[in-house]
Amino acid sequence: MANDTKERILEAALEMFSQNGYAGTNIRELSASLGLVKSGVYKHYESKEAIWNALLDQMIAYYGERFGSPERLPPVPESLEALTRLTMRMVNVTVHDEKIAMTRKVLTLEQFRDPRARELATKHFLTGLTDMFTRIFTGMMEKGLLRKDDPAMLAFAYTAPISALIHLCDREPEKTDEAMAQIEAFSRHFTGVYGEAGHEQ
Repeated sequence: MANDTKERILEAALEMFSQNGYAGTNIRELSASLGLVKSGVYKHYESKEAIWNALLDQMIAYYGERFGSPERLPPVPESLEALTRLTMRMVNVTVHDEKIAMTRKVLTLEQFRDPRARELATKHFLTGLTDMFTRIFTGMMEKGLLRKDDPAMLAFAYTAPISALIHLCDREPEKTDEAMAQIEAFSRHFTGVYGEAGHEQ
């Protein structure tokens, strides 16, 4: 029961932090949204900062399980078409999983206030993606699917526009379908340019 309450507190905190930011969220409102008194929240977390840190820990684990990470790589694609399918699966998760979308909003809001949020924002928006696709592209080059090139530079060139379009979905949700179509078209263009001749698109 205690674990259920702790989980409910973190879920409500994620929603409030993503809407109001850390400074704009107070324990009284958080408690009221859960039908608890403040002491009921403090029974599980000693402070708002403790809730924040527990939430960041949860974000890291949740994101890694559903999206992948440099430590939890998906299998190297067996074809150029499989790269596009993998990309779209990952993009679908990050855009449509409500918890991941709220996490991204929290990190965007709080990266200038909190050192851990800044570190996570850099990892999730830039370095983690680049590292992941550097390894994927290295594997695809070894299989003869992509032409030999600097895999880190290719990964940067591949992930930067995709990441920008994901942020567009956050800012302007009505453009999500258009952005998803753009990402898929970009992935196919990329494999057309960098794929080795003789391998199916």
